[in-house]
Amino acid sequence: MIAQEEAFARIRLLRSPNIGPVSYRQLLARFGSAEVAIEALPDLAQRGGRAYVAARPETIAEEISQVRRARAKYLFHDQPGYPRLLAEAAGAPPILTWRGDLSIAERPCVAIVGARNASAAAVKLARDFSAALSAAGFTVVSGLARGIDGAAHWGALPATVGVIASGIDVTYPPEHAELQERVAKEGLLLAEQPPGTEPLARHFPSRNRIIAGLAAGTLVVEAAPKSGSLITARLAAESGREVMAIPGSPLEGRATGCNQLIRDGAVLVQTPDDVIEVMTGFDGSPRSIFRESTPAYVFADDELADAEPADVTALLTSAPVSADELIRQSGTSASAVQMALLELEIAGRLTRHAGGRVSLTA
Repeated sequence: MIAQEEAFARIRLLRSPNIGPVSYRQLLARFGSAEVAIEALPDLAQRGGRAYVAARPETIAEEISQVRRARAKYLFHDQPGYPRLLAEAAGAPPILTWRGDLSIAERPCVAIVGARNASAAAVKLARDFSAALSAAGFTVVSGLARGIDGAAHWGALPATVGVIASGIDVTYPPEHAELQERVAKEGLLLAEQPPGTEPLARHFPSRNRIIAGLAAGTLVVEAAPKSGSLITARLAAESGREVMAIPGSPLEGRATGCNQLIRDGAVLVQTPDDVIEVMTGFDGSPRSIFRESTPAYVFADDELADAEPADVTALLTSAPVSADELIRQSGTSASAVQMALLELEIAGRLTRHAGGRVSLTA
């Protein structure tokens, strides 16, 4: 059980400037509690080269009131009920807000994603696949967007998780108001952003990360090249999850993304039974060979316990570089580099990128 004061401090810590999932966990590991970590923020930022002001307590109090008015609750990363697979994913959100039934996420989950401007045939496929998967005991995860996402939720209700890029009290797109409310009442609705937050473009990659992290496998039904659905598939692959795709005609531009995934090693599926066969008994060793490059050095949280920062600022530019390269070139320990990066990030001078890479903020 998290004490009320610590829960408040955790929300305040995560809402403070320049604090993301990585720095949040590192601060908790180093200081033992969010209350102590908040007190340390100005000193850490000063060592990183900037002044710092944490989120105001009254702002957090108003946020908590908004969550209550939305009939939602908070879920912290170390609480019972936090989805196990999501907790294992890199950059998992430390705090979520939710409505519905958390136990739905404990069932085996399959993400179904695809084009917003999907063809009628693809929408029917998504609805049929999700209905069959739900009947077979799976929970269907998607992002409540137009097209494939909406069809997947409708087909799977009530066994569905909707992950939104806005606050828990904001509906997007507007025409999905009924669907989002049904997901919240009958399934499970999750949001990472604070209440009242509109779905800005920069929030969708984070939403896609949650979708991929919740599910043991991701199925792409229809997608154009460079679409958000392919980002979700890549994130699933990076987490060691299964990646599946339904093939399409080479003459159909909206099928190009799926065909590309299959060419690159995703599992080709044509029926719901194919998906059920792939996902039944999934043990963390995916059949798909669709992979991104091996991620760079991943810091362990306990490395920060007594670390003194290294001087790595001169080694950084606006071009992303892996953390393990900084460790090699600085000649210092991983914990010293990690502490230096944390100070720079809190000061707003560091940007984190995929694969454990970092750069100076432009």
